[in-house]
Amino acid sequence: MLQTTLCYLRRDDCYLMLHRVKKEHDANQDKWIGIGGKFQDKESPEDCLLREVREETGLTLERWRYRGIVTFVSDRWPTEYMHLYQADRFTGPLQDCDEGVLEWVPKDQLLALPHWEGDRIFLALMEQEVPFFSLKVCYEGESLTGAVLDGVPMVRQADGHWAPGPRSLTDPTTF
Repeated sequence: MLQTTLCYLRRDDCYLMLHRVKKEHDANQDKWIGIGGKFQDKESPEDCLLREVREETGLTLERWRYRGIVTFVSDRWPTEYMHLYQADRFTGPLQDCDEGVLEWVPKDQLLALPHWEGDRIFLALMEQEVPFFSLKVCYEGESLTGAVLDGVPMVRQADGHWAPGPRSLTDPTTF
């Protein structure tokens, strides 16, 4: 079981994104992702978050919010539990990253860049200000084959987007 953190740092109407182009044999090769990485021994999610952001960007987070947990299931890699954060207050100069190129990307241009299809789901949940969510995304190769939001299977719509199934636990009227 692999545990990681991923943080979307926000400034104005942009997110700080990492274009993963510098590491060999990178599962995220050429994709644009948030900032984060793997837990080290004895780290809490917040310890990992703060360390990874500092290591990859040079920035020190001053305010962040735990948004959800994303479970990645793949036919290629071990299951990953990713603790998802959003931050909007930080200090320090932005530094180069040895894993890729850092760039402030306007939110409305984000999904036009190469990314994992499941990222579209959790980015939408963050944008909709869902307070906290549990999302499971299942991949065969790089193709998203299934998604489950808060224990309820999602359905791929005709336009290719994923939407909650007929009943959603995030809807307070279902309790």
